[in-house]
Parts: sequence; structure tokens; C-alpha cells
Amino acid sequence: MANTHFGFKTVDESEKASRVRGVFDSVAKRYDVMNDVMSMGLHRAWKAYTVAVANLRPGDKVLDIAAGTGDLARAFARKVGPSGLVLHTDINEAMLRTGRDRLVDDGLVLPTLVCDAEQLPCPSGTFDLVSVAFGLRNMTHKDRALAEMCRVLRPGGRLLVLEFSQVAAPLRKPYDWYSLNVLPLMGKLIANDADSYRYLAESIRMHPPQAELKSMMQAAGFGHVDVHNLTAGVVALHVGIRC
Repeated sequence: MANTHFGFKTVDESEKASRVRGVFDSVAKRYDVMNDVMSMGLHRAWKAYTVAVANLRPGDKVLDIAAGTGDLARAFARKVGPSGLVLHTDINEAMLRTGRDRLVDDGLVLPTLVCDAEQLPCPSGTFDLVSVAFGLRNMTHKDRALAEMCRVLRPGGRLLVLEFSQVAAPLRKPYDWYSLNVLPLMGKLIANDADSYRYLAESIRMHPPQAELKSMMQAAGFGHVDVHNLTAGVVALHVGIRC
């Protein structure tokens, strides 16, 4: 049996997906409120930057992985228009249902699919853009997921990975203190769930830093990868182009 990490804990690989599912089942209804509180609203700017870098055109086809409550899917749908496609996917049904309801409230009905990024049920070469925001670090086999994302892109298509990353060295100690102490407390006070937010903070520490993730994307089949550090590296946007 192979092991992997679940936050700072070591667990059997077969357990991680169900444990992550439990976290997001718990936080789904308060996820957007907590995002605003935890990031002091900055997640909105990070996502807006991602949409700008995506540079979508009417008619483009987009796969949004770990799309959750639908912030990027909504913005992408407005860019590609009625002639385009945005597939709104997540492995977690509770998050996906919350996102679908929000999209419908905004007058958008998008195809919505529960699926595992490590085994995408999509034909090869289908999409112009694949995006995954704040979801890659929760995946058990990131290399498999990245290879699948590459597979479903057309040649020249792009993958956007928006994820928490390694902050600039002078900020690491205060950032670690904030995320490992304050975030679980906020989770307890706002969502009545300290443990889930403790896991989310720990999972950031276990995620590959910028250079390592860039190498992983290149190994998965992306011929060129750019890294955009945002907010001193609190978040990084990796942009990979499929060969």
C-alpha cells in the first residue's frame, strides 16, 4: 500500500479522496464567505487576473476542474458566449451543487459533471483551455491529473493552474503563523469547523512550490510553462501550453 499526505498526516492513498471529500462536504455552504475572510477578498483579484490571462474568445471550449462554487466558470461563460462551451466539474458533489445553484441564480445553465481529474471522461484534444483553481493541491496523484489535463487539450491549448504557493522568504514566518493559527480559528467561528480549515492550511504547505510544479507540468507534456507570482507568491498562476 502506498502512502500520501492529508495535510501534515500520512494516510493510505486509497483514503485521501474520501477524506478530502469530507472536508469539502463540510465547508461547501460557507466556502465563499470563508474565501473572502481568509484572503481578505484577494481571491477575487486572483481569479480576475486568471480570467484576463485566459484571454478567451467567443466559441472557445473550456474545462473548469475543481470548479466548485463556479466563480471562474461564470466568468469564462461570459467570455466564450453562446457559441462556446464551459464544462463545470468537480469531484465533490456538494461543492458542485452549490456552484450550479449559484450559476442558475445568475441566469447561467452550464453542463455540470461530477468527475475525478485523474480520470477525465472527455475525449482527447477537446478543449482550448483547462483551468483548475485551488484544487490541484487536494489531488492524490497530481502527475496523473496534469497528464489528463494535457490529454484533453488541443495542441496549442493552455492549462491554467491557480494555487496557493510558496511565499517570498521574508513573509514566510508571519504567513505560516497566520494560516496555521488564525485560519482554523476563523473556520471555527464562521463555519463551526476548525479541523477542515486546519487541513486546508496544512495542504498549502505540502503543495509543490513554483519551480517544482513547473517541472511537473513539463513532465506531463506541456512544452512551455510560465509562472506568475501573485501577492508575493501567496498564490501562483502556472500557465502551460500543450505541445
